[in-house]
Amino acid sequence: MATLLQIEMKNALKAKDIRLEQLEQQHEILAKEVAQLKLDLHNEREINSRLAKKNDNAIETKSAARSSIPRTCTEARLADPTLTSGMHWIDPDGQGVGDDPIYVYCNTTTGSTSIPHDSEGPMNVGHCADPGCYSRAIKYDASSRQMAALAELSNECHQSIQYDCYYAPLEFYGTAISWWNDQNGNPKYFWSGGNTDNHICQCGIDGNCVESTMMCNCDSTAPVQLVDSGVITDKTVLPITRLNFGRTQLESSSGVHTLGRLECTGQVAVNGIPKSCQDLWRIGYTLSGMYNVMGTTMVESVYCDFTKLPNDSGFQKWMGYADVKSMPVYFYVQKSTTFNQANTPVPFEVVKLNIGNAMNIASGIFTAPRKGTYFFSLSGIAVIPSTKGHLDVGIALNGAVVGKGEANDYTGNGEWETYSLQLTLKLQAGDLISVQITSIATGVVLQDKNDHFTHFNGWLMQEELSQ
Repeated sequence: MATLLQIEMKNALKAKDIRLEQLEQQHEILAKEVAQLKLDLHNEREINSRLAKKNDNAIETKSAARSSIPRTCTEARLADPTLTSGMHWIDPDGQGVGDDPIYVYCNTTTGSTSIPHDSEGPMNVGHCADPGCYSRAIKYDASSRQMAALAELSNECHQSIQYDCYYAPLEFYGTAISWWNDQNGNPKYFWSGGNTDNHICQCGIDGNCVESTMMCNCDSTAPVQLVDSGVITDKTVLPITRLNFGRTQLESSSGVHTLGRLECTGQVAVNGIPKSCQDLWRIGYTLSGMYNVMGTTMVESVYCDFTKLPNDSGFQKWMGYADVKSMPVYFYVQKSTTFNQANTPVPFEVVKLNIGNAMNIASGIFTAPRKGTYFFSLSGIAVIPSTKGHLDVGIALNGAVVGKGEANDYTGNGEWETYSLQLTLKLQAGDLISVQITSIATGVVLQDKNDHFTHFNGWLMQEELSQ
Protein backbone atom coordinates (compact mmCIF):
# COMPACT_ATOMS: atom_id res chain seq x y z
CA MET A 1 0.00 0.00 0.00
CA ALA A 2 2.84 2.38 0.97
CA THR A 3 4.68 1.50 -2.16
CA LEU A 4 1.68 2.46 -4.33
CA LEU A 5 1.41 5.83 -2.54
CA GLN A 6 5.10 6.51 -3.06
CA ILE A 7 4.74 5.75 -6.74
CA GLU A 8 1.82 8.19 -7.06
CA MET A 9 3.74 10.92 -5.23
CA LYS A 10 6.77 10.40 -7.47
CA ASN A 11 4.59 10.64 -10.55
CA ALA A 12 2.92 13.82 -9.28
CA LEU A 13 6.30 15.36 -8.46
CA LYS A 14 7.62 14.41 -11.89
CA ALA A 15 4.58 16.02 -13.52
CA LYS A 16 5.19 19.22 -11.55
CA ASP A 17 8.85 19.20 -12.61
CA ILE A 18 7.79 18.88 -16.22
CA ARG A 19 5.24 21.68 -15.80
CA LEU A 20 7.85 23.91 -14.14
CA GLU A 21 10.29 23.22 -16.96
CA GLN A 22 7.59 24.17 -19.49
CA LEU A 23 6.87 27.40 -17.62
CA GLU A 24 10.56 28.26 -17.55
CA GLN A 25 10.78 27.67 -21.31
CA GLN A 26 7.71 29.86 -21.90
CA HIS A 27 9.28 32.56 -19.69
CA GLU A 28 12.45 32.48 -21.77
CA ILE A 29 10.42 32.75 -24.98
CA LEU A 30 8.41 35.66 -23.60
CA ALA A 31 11.57 37.37 -22.38
CA LYS A 32 13.10 37.06 -25.86
CA GLU A 33 9.90 38.40 -27.46
CA VAL A 34 9.85 41.38 -25.07
CA ALA A 35 13.50 42.09 -25.84
CA GLN A 36 12.77 41.89 -29.58
CA LEU A 37 9.77 44.23 -29.18
CA LYS A 38 11.95 46.69 -27.28
CA LEU A 39 14.53 46.53 -30.07
CA ASP A 40 11.86 46.95 -32.74
CA LEU A 41 10.37 49.91 -30.86
CA HIS A 42 13.79 51.51 -30.54
CA ASN A 43 14.48 51.02 -34.25
CA GLU A 44 11.06 52.40 -35.18
CA ARG A 45 11.69 55.47 -33.04
CA GLU A 46 15.05 55.97 -34.74
CA ILE A 47 13.47 55.66 -38.18
CA ASN A 48 10.65 58.05 -37.27
CA SER A 49 13.17 60.51 -35.89
CA ARG A 50 15.21 60.42 -39.10
CA LEU A 51 12.07 60.75 -41.25
CA ALA A 52 10.85 63.69 -39.18
CA LYS A 53 14.23 65.37 -39.47
CA LYS A 54 14.29 64.75 -43.22
CA ASN A 55 10.75 66.11 -43.56
CA ASP A 56 11.67 69.19 -41.52
CA ASN A 57 14.69 69.76 -43.74
CA ALA A 58 12.52 69.40 -46.85
CA ILE A 59 10.01 71.87 -45.46
CA GLU A 60 12.78 74.29 -44.53
CA THR A 61 14.30 73.92 -48.00
CA LYS A 62 10.97 74.52 -49.71
CA SER A 63 10.19 77.45 -47.38
CA ALA A 64 13.57 79.00 -48.03
CA ALA A 65 13.08 78.41 -51.73
CA ARG A 66 9.74 80.20 -51.69
CA SER A 67 11.19 83.22 -49.89
CA SER A 68 13.91 84.00 -52.39
CA ILE A 69 13.52 81.65 -55.32
CA PRO A 70 13.88 82.97 -58.90
CA ARG A 71 11.18 82.25 -61.46
CA THR A 72 13.53 81.11 -64.25
CA CYS A 73 17.16 80.18 -64.69
CA THR A 74 17.60 83.46 -66.57
CA GLU A 75 16.51 85.33 -63.45
CA ALA A 76 18.75 83.12 -61.32
CA ARG A 77 21.76 83.96 -63.49
CA LEU A 78 20.98 87.68 -63.41
CA ALA A 79 20.64 87.59 -59.61
CA ASP A 80 23.86 85.62 -59.12
CA PRO A 81 26.43 85.80 -61.96
CA THR A 82 28.59 83.25 -60.08
CA LEU A 83 25.89 80.57 -60.26
CA THR A 84 27.14 77.33 -61.82
CA SER A 85 25.25 75.08 -64.20
CA GLY A 86 23.32 72.28 -62.55
CA MET A 87 20.07 71.46 -60.80
CA HIS A 88 18.40 74.42 -59.08
CA TRP A 89 15.03 75.36 -57.59
CA ILE A 90 12.81 77.84 -59.46
CA ASP A 91 9.18 78.95 -59.05
CA PRO A 92 7.77 80.15 -62.41
CA ASP A 93 4.21 80.85 -61.24
CA GLY A 94 5.42 83.18 -58.51
CA GLN A 95 6.49 83.32 -54.92
CA GLY A 96 3.83 82.35 -52.41
CA VAL A 97 1.15 81.52 -54.99
CA GLY A 98 0.22 78.55 -57.15
CA ASP A 99 2.17 75.30 -57.22
CA ASP A 100 5.30 74.27 -55.35
CA PRO A 101 8.76 75.22 -56.69
CA ILE A 102 10.31 72.86 -59.23
CA TYR A 103 13.81 71.36 -59.51
CA VAL A 104 15.26 72.02 -62.96
CA TYR A 105 18.54 72.07 -64.82
CA CYS A 106 19.97 75.56 -65.32
CA ASN A 107 22.55 76.19 -68.02
CA THR A 108 24.14 79.35 -66.66
CA THR A 109 26.10 79.91 -69.85
CA THR A 110 22.93 80.39 -71.90
CA GLY A 111 20.48 81.03 -69.07
CA SER A 112 18.26 78.21 -70.33
CA THR A 113 15.85 76.26 -68.12
CA SER A 114 15.39 72.52 -68.79
CA ILE A 115 12.65 70.42 -67.20
CA PRO A 116 13.50 66.70 -66.90
CA HIS A 117 11.00 63.92 -67.58
CA ASP A 118 10.78 60.12 -67.41
CA SER A 119 11.24 59.37 -71.14
CA GLU A 120 14.51 61.05 -72.10
CA GLY A 121 16.46 57.97 -73.17
CA PRO A 122 15.89 55.89 -76.34
CA MET A 123 12.71 53.83 -75.93
CA ASN A 124 11.63 50.95 -78.17
CA VAL A 125 7.97 51.02 -79.21
CA GLY A 126 7.83 47.23 -79.63
CA HIS A 127 5.60 45.49 -82.18
CA CYS A 128 1.94 46.35 -82.83
CA ALA A 129 -0.18 47.02 -85.90
CA ASP A 130 -2.76 49.76 -85.34
CA PRO A 131 -2.22 53.54 -85.49
CA GLY A 132 -1.10 54.75 -82.07
CA CYS A 133 -1.13 51.23 -80.63
CA TYR A 134 2.00 52.16 -78.71
CA SER A 135 1.22 55.10 -76.44
CA ARG A 136 3.39 56.56 -73.70
CA ALA A 137 2.43 59.41 -71.36
CA ILE A 138 5.32 61.74 -70.51
CA LYS A 139 5.72 62.57 -66.83
CA TYR A 140 7.62 65.79 -66.14
CA ASP A 141 9.31 66.91 -62.94
CA ALA A 142 6.97 69.92 -62.92
CA SER A 143 3.25 70.61 -62.91
CA SER A 144 1.51 71.74 -66.08
CA ARG A 145 0.86 75.12 -64.40
CA GLN A 146 4.54 75.66 -63.69
CA MET A 147 5.51 74.72 -67.25
CA ALA A 148 2.86 77.06 -68.68
CA ALA A 149 4.16 79.86 -66.45
CA LEU A 150 7.74 79.20 -67.56
CA ALA A 151 6.70 79.43 -71.22
CA GLU A 152 4.87 82.72 -70.56
CA LEU A 153 7.96 84.22 -68.94
CA SER A 154 10.42 82.95 -71.55
CA ASN A 155 11.26 84.45 -74.90
CA GLU A 156 11.28 81.01 -76.54
CA CYS A 157 10.77 77.35 -75.66
CA HIS A 158 11.55 74.23 -77.65
CA GLN A 159 11.68 70.45 -77.37
CA SER A 160 13.64 68.02 -79.51
CA ILE A 161 12.30 64.69 -80.72
CA GLN A 162 13.88 61.85 -82.70
CA TYR A 163 12.42 58.66 -84.17
CA ASP A 164 14.75 55.92 -85.38
CA CYS A 165 12.74 53.69 -87.67
CA TYR A 166 12.96 50.58 -89.81
CA TYR A 167 9.81 50.16 -91.89
CA ALA A 168 7.82 52.02 -89.20
CA PRO A 169 6.06 54.93 -90.96
CA LEU A 170 4.68 58.01 -89.23
CA GLU A 171 2.07 58.27 -91.98
CA PHE A 172 0.98 55.53 -94.39
CA TYR A 173 -0.89 56.45 -97.59
CA GLY A 174 -2.40 59.56 -96.00
CA THR A 175 -3.38 57.86 -92.74
CA ALA A 176 -1.70 59.08 -89.57
CA ILE A 177 0.06 56.19 -87.87
CA SER A 178 1.94 58.20 -85.26
CA TRP A 179 1.40 61.53 -83.47
CA TRP A 180 2.12 63.37 -80.27
CA ASN A 181 -0.18 65.23 -77.89
CA ASP A 182 0.35 68.85 -76.89
CA GLN A 183 -0.04 70.47 -73.46
CA ASN A 184 -3.83 70.33 -73.79
CA GLY A 185 -3.94 66.76 -75.09
CA ASN A 186 -4.57 67.74 -78.71
CA PRO A 187 -3.00 65.46 -81.36
CA LYS A 188 -0.19 66.97 -83.44
CA TYR A 189 1.34 65.53 -86.60
CA PHE A 190 4.32 67.81 -87.24
CA TRP A 191 7.68 66.65 -85.97
CA SER A 192 9.72 69.84 -86.31
CA GLY A 193 9.27 73.60 -86.44
CA GLY A 194 6.16 75.62 -85.60
CA ASN A 195 2.54 74.62 -85.24
CA THR A 196 1.60 73.93 -88.86
CA ASP A 197 -1.00 71.26 -88.04
CA ASN A 198 0.31 69.41 -91.10
CA HIS A 199 2.21 66.15 -91.20
CA ILE A 200 5.83 67.15 -91.77
CA CYS A 201 9.35 66.46 -90.49
CA GLN A 202 12.56 68.46 -90.71
CA CYS A 203 13.54 66.78 -93.98
CA GLY A 204 10.16 67.87 -95.40
CA ILE A 205 10.88 71.45 -94.31
CA ASP A 206 14.36 71.30 -95.85
CA GLY A 207 13.18 69.39 -98.93
CA ASN A 208 15.72 66.57 -98.58
CA CYS A 209 13.74 63.50 -97.48
CA VAL A 210 14.98 60.13 -98.81
CA GLU A 211 11.90 60.04 -101.03
CA SER A 212 11.02 63.40 -102.56
CA THR A 213 7.28 62.69 -102.42
CA MET A 214 7.38 62.09 -98.67
CA MET A 215 7.33 64.66 -95.84
CA CYS A 216 9.29 62.39 -93.47
CA ASN A 217 12.14 59.92 -93.92
CA CYS A 218 10.36 57.24 -91.89
CA ASP A 219 7.40 57.33 -94.29
CA SER A 220 9.61 55.71 -96.90
CA THR A 221 9.03 52.03 -97.64
CA ALA A 222 12.74 51.48 -98.25
CA PRO A 223 14.00 48.51 -96.17
CA VAL A 224 16.80 50.51 -94.52
CA GLN A 225 17.40 52.10 -91.14
CA LEU A 226 16.14 55.71 -91.21
CA VAL A 227 15.69 58.57 -88.77
CA ASP A 228 13.58 61.69 -88.40
CA SER A 229 14.76 64.28 -85.91
CA GLY A 230 13.53 67.78 -85.27
CA VAL A 231 12.83 70.52 -82.76
CA ILE A 232 9.31 71.69 -81.90
CA THR A 233 9.48 75.49 -81.50
CA ASP A 234 5.87 76.55 -80.87
CA LYS A 235 5.86 77.22 -77.13
CA THR A 236 2.08 77.60 -77.08
CA VAL A 237 1.65 73.84 -77.61
CA LEU A 238 4.60 72.56 -75.57
CA PRO A 239 5.39 70.43 -73.69
CA ILE A 240 4.76 67.13 -75.47
CA THR A 241 2.58 65.15 -73.07
CA ARG A 242 2.19 61.81 -74.90
CA LEU A 243 3.85 59.92 -77.77
CA ASN A 244 1.90 57.55 -80.02
CA PHE A 245 3.37 55.17 -82.62
CA GLY A 246 2.14 52.17 -84.62
CA ARG A 247 2.51 49.87 -87.65
CA THR A 248 5.51 48.01 -86.31
CA GLN A 249 3.88 44.57 -86.48
CA LEU A 250 6.54 42.99 -88.68
CA GLU A 251 9.33 41.18 -86.90
CA SER A 252 11.79 43.24 -88.91
CA SER A 253 10.05 46.56 -88.09
CA SER A 254 11.43 48.74 -85.34
CA GLY A 255 10.83 52.16 -83.86
CA VAL A 256 12.78 53.94 -81.14
CA HIS A 257 11.83 57.41 -79.86
CA THR A 258 14.06 59.85 -77.99
CA LEU A 259 12.40 62.91 -76.46
CA GLY A 260 14.38 65.89 -75.23
CA ARG A 261 13.58 68.04 -72.23
CA LEU A 262 11.36 71.10 -72.39
CA GLU A 263 13.92 73.90 -72.66
CA CYS A 264 13.16 77.63 -72.38
CA THR A 265 15.49 80.61 -72.73
CA GLY A 266 15.39 84.39 -72.47
CA GLN A 267 12.64 86.50 -70.99
CA VAL A 268 9.77 88.52 -72.44
CA ALA A 269 10.68 92.20 -72.13
CA VAL A 270 8.23 94.69 -70.60
CA ASN A 271 9.15 98.11 -71.94
CA GLY A 272 7.88 101.33 -70.40
CA ILE A 273 4.78 101.52 -68.25
CA PRO A 274 3.01 98.14 -67.77
CA LYS A 275 -0.02 97.87 -70.06
CA SER A 276 -1.80 94.90 -68.47
CA CYS A 277 -1.90 92.46 -65.57
CA GLN A 278 0.23 90.20 -67.74
CA ASP A 279 2.97 92.84 -67.85
CA LEU A 280 2.77 93.23 -64.06
CA TRP A 281 2.97 89.44 -63.64
CA ARG A 282 5.97 89.25 -65.95
CA ILE A 283 7.92 91.76 -63.88
CA GLY A 284 7.19 89.89 -60.67
CA TYR A 285 3.88 91.04 -59.15
CA THR A 286 2.12 88.29 -57.17
CA LEU A 287 -0.30 90.15 -54.86
CA SER A 288 -3.82 90.17 -56.32
CA GLY A 289 -5.60 93.53 -56.30
CA MET A 290 -6.38 96.77 -58.14
CA TYR A 291 -3.65 98.26 -60.33
CA ASN A 292 -3.28 101.17 -62.74
CA VAL A 293 -1.93 100.26 -66.18
CA MET A 294 -1.28 102.22 -69.36
CA GLY A 295 -4.16 101.98 -71.84
CA THR A 296 -4.12 103.13 -75.45
CA THR A 297 -4.28 106.84 -74.59
CA MET A 298 -4.83 107.05 -70.84
CA VAL A 299 -4.32 105.23 -67.57
CA GLU A 300 -6.81 102.44 -66.85
CA SER A 301 -7.71 100.64 -63.64
CA VAL A 302 -7.74 96.82 -63.65
CA TYR A 303 -8.13 94.03 -61.12
CA CYS A 304 -5.41 91.39 -61.35
CA ASP A 305 -5.94 87.89 -59.94
CA PHE A 306 -2.39 86.60 -59.64
CA THR A 307 -3.54 83.23 -58.32
CA LYS A 308 -4.27 82.53 -62.00
CA LEU A 309 -1.99 82.48 -65.04
CA PRO A 310 -2.28 85.11 -67.82
CA ASN A 311 -4.22 82.77 -70.13
CA ASP A 312 -6.69 81.74 -67.41
CA SER A 313 -10.22 83.14 -67.38
CA GLY A 314 -10.58 85.91 -64.80
CA PHE A 315 -6.87 86.77 -64.68
CA GLN A 316 -7.63 90.44 -65.53
CA LYS A 317 -10.85 92.40 -65.04
CA TRP A 318 -11.17 95.89 -66.50
CA MET A 319 -12.60 98.33 -63.94
CA GLY A 320 -12.51 101.75 -65.61
CA TYR A 321 -10.38 104.76 -66.39
CA ALA A 322 -8.07 106.41 -63.90
CA ASP A 323 -8.08 110.23 -64.05
CA VAL A 324 -4.33 110.63 -64.18
CA LYS A 325 -2.69 113.83 -65.41
CA SER A 326 0.99 114.62 -65.46
CA MET A 327 0.10 118.19 -64.43
CA PRO A 328 -3.10 120.13 -63.63
CA VAL A 329 -4.11 122.70 -66.27
CA TYR A 330 -7.01 125.15 -65.87
CA PHE A 331 -7.52 128.90 -66.13
CA TYR A 332 -10.16 131.60 -65.70
CA VAL A 333 -9.56 135.16 -66.99
CA GLN A 334 -11.67 138.31 -67.39
CA LYS A 335 -11.59 141.64 -69.19
CA SER A 336 -12.00 145.08 -67.65
CA THR A 337 -11.80 147.23 -70.81
CA THR A 338 -13.68 147.42 -74.11
CA PHE A 339 -12.20 145.96 -77.30
CA ASN A 340 -13.11 146.20 -81.00
CA GLN A 341 -10.11 145.03 -83.08
CA ALA A 342 -10.95 142.22 -85.50
CA ASN A 343 -8.82 139.19 -86.36
CA THR A 344 -6.37 139.59 -83.51
CA PRO A 345 -6.16 137.77 -80.17
CA VAL A 346 -8.21 139.48 -77.48
CA PRO A 347 -6.06 140.32 -74.44
CA PHE A 348 -7.34 139.96 -70.88
CA GLU A 349 -6.63 142.03 -67.81
CA VAL A 350 -7.74 139.94 -64.83
CA VAL A 351 -6.48 136.46 -63.84
CA LYS A 352 -8.73 134.56 -61.45
CA LEU A 353 -6.98 131.19 -61.95
CA ASN A 354 -4.02 130.08 -64.04
CA ILE A 355 -2.93 126.66 -62.79
CA GLY A 356 -0.17 125.37 -65.01
CA ASN A 357 0.64 128.93 -66.24
CA ALA A 358 -0.51 128.08 -69.75
CA MET A 359 -2.57 131.28 -70.23
CA ASN A 360 -0.79 134.53 -71.14
CA ILE A 361 -3.27 137.35 -70.49
CA ALA A 362 -1.16 140.04 -72.15
CA SER A 363 -1.09 138.23 -75.50
CA GLY A 364 -4.44 136.54 -74.92
CA ILE A 365 -2.95 133.19 -76.00
CA PHE A 366 -3.30 129.84 -74.21
CA THR A 367 -0.53 127.34 -75.04
CA ALA A 368 -1.49 123.69 -74.50
CA PRO A 369 1.19 122.16 -72.25
CA ARG A 370 0.06 118.56 -72.77
CA LYS A 371 -1.55 116.47 -75.48
CA GLY A 372 -5.17 115.75 -74.65
CA THR A 373 -8.80 116.86 -74.64
CA TYR A 374 -9.57 120.41 -73.46
CA PHE A 375 -12.77 122.32 -72.73
CA PHE A 376 -13.14 126.09 -73.32
CA SER A 377 -16.00 128.44 -72.46
CA LEU A 378 -16.42 132.09 -73.51
CA SER A 379 -19.21 134.56 -72.67
CA GLY A 380 -19.62 138.32 -72.75
CA ILE A 381 -21.61 141.37 -73.85
CA ALA A 382 -21.60 143.46 -77.03
CA VAL A 383 -22.91 147.03 -77.10
CA ILE A 384 -24.80 147.65 -80.34
CA PRO A 385 -25.75 151.26 -81.21
CA SER A 386 -29.05 152.44 -82.66
CA THR A 387 -27.50 152.19 -86.10
CA LYS A 388 -27.90 148.44 -85.68
CA GLY A 389 -25.17 145.82 -86.13
CA HIS A 390 -23.51 142.63 -84.90
CA LEU A 391 -20.44 141.19 -83.18
CA ASP A 392 -19.07 137.73 -84.12
CA VAL A 393 -16.58 136.24 -81.64
CA GLY A 394 -14.63 133.03 -82.25
CA ILE A 395 -12.13 130.73 -80.60
CA ALA A 396 -9.11 130.12 -82.82
CA LEU A 397 -6.79 127.09 -82.89
CA ASN A 398 -3.34 128.04 -84.18
CA GLY A 399 -4.89 131.14 -85.79
CA ALA A 400 -7.80 129.35 -87.49
CA VAL A 401 -11.26 129.93 -86.04
CA VAL A 402 -12.90 126.64 -85.02
CA GLY A 403 -16.09 127.96 -83.38
CA LYS A 404 -18.15 131.18 -83.24
CA GLY A 405 -20.70 133.00 -81.13
CA GLU A 406 -22.71 136.09 -82.18
CA ALA A 407 -24.49 139.06 -80.62
CA ASN A 408 -26.70 141.26 -82.83
CA ASP A 409 -29.53 143.77 -82.78
CA TYR A 410 -31.38 145.14 -85.77
CA THR A 411 -34.26 146.89 -83.97
CA GLY A 412 -32.50 150.27 -83.99
CA ASN A 413 -33.12 150.70 -80.27
CA GLY A 414 -29.46 150.36 -79.23
CA GLU A 415 -29.04 147.25 -77.09
CA TRP A 416 -26.57 145.31 -74.95
CA GLU A 417 -26.58 141.77 -76.32
CA THR A 418 -24.93 138.66 -74.86
CA TYR A 419 -22.91 135.99 -76.63
CA SER A 420 -21.49 132.63 -75.50
CA LEU A 421 -19.45 129.79 -76.93
CA GLN A 422 -18.31 126.39 -75.62
CA LEU A 423 -15.85 124.06 -77.34
CA THR A 424 -14.24 120.70 -76.62
CA LEU A 425 -11.01 120.24 -78.58
CA LYS A 426 -8.30 117.62 -78.93
CA LEU A 427 -4.99 119.47 -78.77
CA GLN A 428 -1.36 118.62 -79.28
CA ALA A 429 1.23 119.97 -76.87
CA GLY A 430 2.17 123.45 -78.10
CA ASP A 431 -1.14 124.23 -79.84
CA LEU A 432 -2.29 127.86 -79.43
CA ILE A 433 -5.80 128.93 -78.42
CA SER A 434 -7.08 132.53 -78.56
CA VAL A 435 -10.31 134.57 -78.62
CA GLN A 436 -10.79 136.71 -81.73
CA ILE A 437 -13.43 139.11 -83.08
CA THR A 438 -14.10 137.64 -86.50
CA SER A 439 -16.61 140.27 -87.67
CA ILE A 440 -17.81 143.56 -86.16
CA ALA A 441 -20.12 146.32 -87.39
CA THR A 442 -19.27 150.00 -87.16
CA GLY A 443 -19.84 151.39 -83.67
CA VAL A 444 -20.12 147.96 -82.03
CA VAL A 445 -17.74 147.12 -79.17
CA LEU A 446 -16.97 144.15 -76.97
CA GLN A 447 -18.13 145.79 -73.78
CA ASP A 448 -16.32 145.59 -70.49
CA LYS A 449 -15.30 147.61 -67.45
CA ASN A 450 -14.70 146.91 -63.80
CA ASP A 451 -17.88 144.83 -63.65
CA HIS A 452 -16.10 142.18 -65.79
CA PHE A 453 -18.68 141.08 -68.32
CA THR A 454 -16.24 138.96 -70.37
CA HIS A 455 -15.33 135.50 -69.02
CA PHE A 456 -12.95 133.01 -70.66
CA ASN A 457 -11.99 129.72 -69.02
CA GLY A 458 -10.60 126.34 -70.01
CA TRP A 459 -9.10 123.19 -68.59
CA LEU A 460 -7.47 119.91 -69.48
CA MET A 461 -10.21 117.28 -69.23
CA GLN A 462 -8.24 114.19 -70.23
CA GLU A 463 -4.54 113.93 -70.88
CA GLU A 464 -3.48 111.56 -73.64
CA LEU A 465 -0.56 109.80 -72.05
CA SER A 466 2.05 107.97 -74.07
CA GLN A 467 5.06 105.83 -73.26
